[in-house]
Amino acid sequence: MERIKAIAIEEATGKARELLEGVQKKLGMTPNMMRTMAQSPAVLTAYLNFSGALGGGSLPGKLREQIALVVGEANGCQYCLSAHSALGQMAGLSQEEILDSRRGESSESKSRVALRFASKLVTERGRVDDHELAQVRKAGFSDGEIAEIVANVALNLFTNYFNHVADPKVDFPAVAPLIDQQERQSA
Repeated sequence: MERIKAIAIEEATGKARELLEGVQKKLGMTPNMMRTMAQSPAVLTAYLNFSGALGGGSLPGKLREQIALVVGEANGCQYCLSAHSALGQMAGLSQEEILDSRRGESSESKSRVALRFASKLVTERGRVDDHELAQVRKAGFSDGEIAEIVANVALNLFTNYFNHVADPKVDFPAVAPLIDQQERQSA
């Protein structure tokens, strides 16, 4: 049940309406998460700018979706898991690759290293050691790409936390976390 109300485009005014109309035009839909973020146009602007900037970065869309999936799984965010399962499929991930990504796995060794690093960033709250950083470099990631992995994790932490608080209605094919919240808290 939504805890922060999503705004319908036709009810939005000012900057919120402008942003939501832009999202609708670009995506052909306006996801409930963004309609909820529009309660504060500053929040929706921040999300769109951050997401857009990373979309123009050097990490491929497929890997960005895999990172979103591993972060969403680590945080048990059903909205993000649902959205990024659909978006991941659109980016070329198979159902098996989507499930593997959620577990921090990939058949591609470079992607697997990135996903494990992203997962470690979440569980260790960004405090990774020199060995973990060296592993990412050894897999072939530049310092710029490592910075983008960190930024993609941060973007997805933001959306996971926002969705936990706001609880927007899932408007993508629903995907449940692999581990329920009780198991996550005891782990």
